[in-house]
Amino acid sequence: MRIFEKYAVKAGGGYNHRTNLSDGVLIKDNHIGAAGGVKEAVALARAYAPFVRKIEVEVENLAMLEEALAAEADIIMLDNMSDEDTEIAVKMVAGKAKIECSGNMSKERLQKLAAMGVDYISVGALTHSAPILDISLKNLKAI
Repeated sequence: MRIFEKYAVKAGGGYNHRTNLSDGVLIKDNHIGAAGGVKEAVALARAYAPFVRKIEVEVENLAMLEEALAAEADIIMLDNMSDEDTEIAVKMVAGKAKIECSGNMSKERLQKLAAMGVDYISVGALTHSAPILDISLKNLKAI
């Protein structure tokens, strides 16, 4: 049913940056841990992914951001960072990568983050917290 969720986002004026996990490479904390570090995880992803595929790294703090920049990640996702750390991060990135913010996004923060120079803002609640429509057909009655 994910296709319906994605369509609803599009119909509402949003943009889906991927339909499923195979549409991009997103390196998360568990991948970084398994690979032995950000640099190693990016190197493994680059060796596996086609040359046209962008590599995105999720970072939780400014130290991880430095590692992602050194590894030349294409996109850096600032996960659950404060507005203060996001402002510092944007200056650190200085155009070397695209910046995505995610985690606990609210309508109130969107304009503030965009004004800081963030390229993308992810709002997972658009798909995972929307009310559902029961299409199970369990309520059909014989006529």
